[in-house]
Amino acid sequence: MVQSRSSASYKWACLWEDGSKMRLRTWTMAVALVLAAVGSSGCVVTVHDGPDRGDARLQNQGWEKLGERLVNGKADRDRIGVGRVEGRFRRVMIVVEHSSIELYDMDIEFTDGSHYSPNLRHRFAENSRSHAIDLPGNARTIRDVTFKYGNLPGGGAATVELWGHP
Repeated sequence: MVQSRSSASYKWACLWEDGSKMRLRTWTMAVALVLAAVGSSGCVVTVHDGPDRGDARLQNQGWEKLGERLVNGKADRDRIGVGRVEGRFRRVMIVVEHSSIELYDMDIEFTDGSHYSPNLRHRFAENSRSHAIDLPGNARTIRDVTFKYGNLPGGGAATVELWGHP
């Protein structure tokens, strides 16, 4: 730190390697603003150990991951938007990772406006998956899928993935 004189008062400044000066107050404010922005963004970062080999295995069998959601509590409702870009599917599957959940309801809405709700109230263990759920009719284009579920006590946050098979 270098102390400099200006108009009979002392002001602190940082001296950088290239000789330029930056006032400590300005630098402190910049760091505080960045930390406040990151801290208030509401982001949740989840770190998982190693690559997810289950994804590669399902992809090798022709399955496509349509989306995933983090289960945020005892009772939660989430929607995964799929749309026309993803294509047409004959079957879907649910994969649960990192904790156990109880699935209360699942509603599949197709692009033609029709709905299908498989009778699927079930408890999923950590790192498990459903059987392949056949969709009614020929290959269908899915608009979105709505889940109603919750984490089971003592397990932590689960991730629910939706997979589709053409």
